[in-house]
Amino acid sequence: MEIVFSVTQESDGGFIAECLSHDIFTQGDNWEQLRANVREAVAAYFFDQPPPARIRLHLVRDEVLVSS
Repeated sequence: MEIVFSVTQESDGGFIAECLSHDIFTQGDNWEQLRANVREAVAAYFFDQPPPARIRLHLVRDEVLVSS
């Protein structure tokens, strides 16, 4: 089983991750902290059942371009 997190970067540089298939949310000040927090949140969510074999972090970048 694989679960997927949609990750967005905040204006302050931090990251927010939201699982697309389960009610799991977490954040981190940087990418390494986010990865650790996602692993911890997934372990806590699946504490009484087998954890997913893979966790995918999908970074979503939203950029607005203004014509000059």
